[in-house]
Amino acid sequence: MALPDPLDCSPFQGEAMAELDLTKLLANFPPPATAADMRRMIDMFAGFLNADLPPVGALHTAVSVSEGVTADVVVPKGSGPFPVLVYLHGGGWICGSPTTHRKLAHRFAEAGYLVVNVDYRLAPEHPFPTPLDDCLAAIRWAAREASRFGGDASRLAVGGDSAGGNLTAAAASALRGDAAAPKACLLIYGVFDFARLDEDTTGFDAAAAGMPADIGGKLLRLMVESYLGASPSAAVLADPRVSPVHAAHRLPPTHVVVGSADPLVLQARALAEQLADAGVEHELFVDPAMPHGYVQMEFLPFARPAIDRMVAFLRKHVSAESGLPDQGVTRPSG
Repeated sequence: MALPDPLDCSPFQGEAMAELDLTKLLANFPPPATAADMRRMIDMFAGFLNADLPPVGALHTAVSVSEGVTADVVVPKGSGPFPVLVYLHGGGWICGSPTTHRKLAHRFAEAGYLVVNVDYRLAPEHPFPTPLDDCLAAIRWAAREASRFGGDASRLAVGGDSAGGNLTAAAASALRGDAAAPKACLLIYGVFDFARLDEDTTGFDAAAAGMPADIGGKLLRLMVESYLGASPSAAVLADPRVSPVHAAHRLPPTHVVVGSADPLVLQARALAEQLADAGVEHELFVDPAMPHGYVQMEFLPFARPAIDRMVAFLRKHVSAESGLPDQGVTRPSG
């Protein structure tokens, strides 16, 4: 079967998009058995996720940020200087790209954030710690170079979903005290404690959540083993660069969001408990009946509200801290 271009949104425009049933579409695909299978599947649905892209000021693709690593830089409309969001895409450490998450990046740019959408290297070709090291390099690059694109790096945040949520928390905690340390984090249905992952996802009813039946089994094992190896040691699982729940006390103000129908909901709750125990300013939202990945599925009722809450959190923590004028930012209406 020929696969569509990830940016070909023509089948998913306007009224046709509202008629699509993603659950039925997913049912036509067996659970991916390899990283290559997963990459093909996510590219298949990228056009769906990227339908009706919001307008932005400019899009610079494949900007080099370090050796072997690029990023898409999405510039808002207006004159800036803009607060900066470094975004780390999801995909189980084995798939995904700035292209698969382009619409989400555009949403943040639409709200006035210069978005650095990072194309970190993927497992299994590049297992831990390479993806994390790439993300750290990208954040440091943004802190140095955002001004080239109208960004104000003194107002820098980092966010990510799923595997990107894991990388966001790991990177932000590692950067505490660094000149590039982010002022805030967005953690969207991430993995935060690998040692508890099997326990937390056991018994999850994937079919009831409209997800591939083996999302908590073979697919999860494929992702974890690709990133950490077949039998990671207890020491590896407890490393805060792998399981950032162990470095929750090092995080900046943090916004955590997950759906109640997501197998990772217990991971989000456990991280929020650690943030509370450490006295870290944070928010936790558990949106009812929402599956993994829902923030990108704008036909679902809590997708846009979740984005709006994240934008409000960012505005609180990274939009008014600099002495620089906060120009060109589109304010929320209503």
